[in-house]
Amino acid sequence: MQQLALTAARKPRKAPRRAFTLVEILIVVTILGILAAIVVPQFVSANSESRDSAMLMNLSRIRTQLQIYQSQHNGDWPTLANFSAQMTTSSNIQGATAAVGTSGYPLGPYLQTIPINPWIPSNSIATTGVGTSGWYYNEATGDFRPNDSARTNGF
Repeated sequence: MQQLALTAARKPRKAPRRAFTLVEILIVVTILGILAAIVVPQFVSANSESRDSAMLMNLSRIRTQLQIYQSQHNGDWPTLANFSAQMTTSSNIQGATAAVGTSGYPLGPYLQTIPINPWIPSNSIATTGVGTSGWYYNEATGDFRPNDSARTNGF
């Protein structure tokens, strides 16, 4: 009987609740912040490198096609005013353009379209200052380069 009275006097113990403390949560958040600070700049750098790579591929293709155009047109470069048409349609040896397949215009096309400068993005072409167009082109020398910033202008 005594034992029964002792048992009745004791209250049943609840199992302790398992939870994270505030300190543990702060440590996890701090570690995640440090990891993010390390990883995020690498993604930004990868994006920048991919734009540079795309630009260099576009420049290589355009410059190669400009040299082919010059060799097929008696040493003349495309004119700035007709650059897009002279590079993307058929032309005769004097540089006059016509639709692809037109009789008497056996040369070209050299490009399907003028590629976009991935930093702006724009495929406009000009001879004016840096930042005024996607591409810079000098019809006297055949110089073709990016025109979006001083950093890429040297490519």
